[in-house]
Amino acid sequence: MSEIAYVRGDATVPLGRGVKMIAHVCNDVGGWGKGFVLAVSRRWPEPEAAYRAWHRDRAHNDFGLGSAQFVQVERYVWVANLVGQRGIRTGSKGVPVRYEAVDTALGLLAGKAAELGASVHMPRIGCGLAGGKWSRVEPLVSGRLVDQGIAVTVYDHGDREWMA
Repeated sequence: MSEIAYVRGDATVPLGRGVKMIAHVCNDVGGWGKGFVLAVSRRWPEPEAAYRAWHRDRAHNDFGLGSAQFVQVERYVWVANLVGQRGIRTGSKGVPVRYEAVDTALGLLAGKAAELGASVHMPRIGCGLAGGKWSRVEPLVSGRLVDQGIAVTVYDHGDREWMA
């Protein structure tokens, strides 16, 4: 059985050959402007534009916790906007990440990655501004992607050491 590959680097510059999907977690309130999405937007305008349009038209589409949107940004590169956090701030209901929504969205990602024959590349999704713990997210990534034969690379950016 394969396992997640961990590398130090930038997930917006995915390693390897073939079709690559860059996955990240978005919120359910239409906010885009902090965290990993800034790196995505510096490289490609399409994922932000698609996310904002998806949120704006949410009364007529599937936007919501657990949903996923796939945006092709280069011939062999896609960005997966995974809605896995409720709101943008930690409050009385805890941190914004919703693990069950991340799990559901990862299932949709697995289907799209399999359809495209793609590998998946990501930061430690749900563990930055969303406030999640990698010890909770990692098994979801393994179960939904790695166990289905999809190659996954997780990128740690800079000199930060990650805690479980």
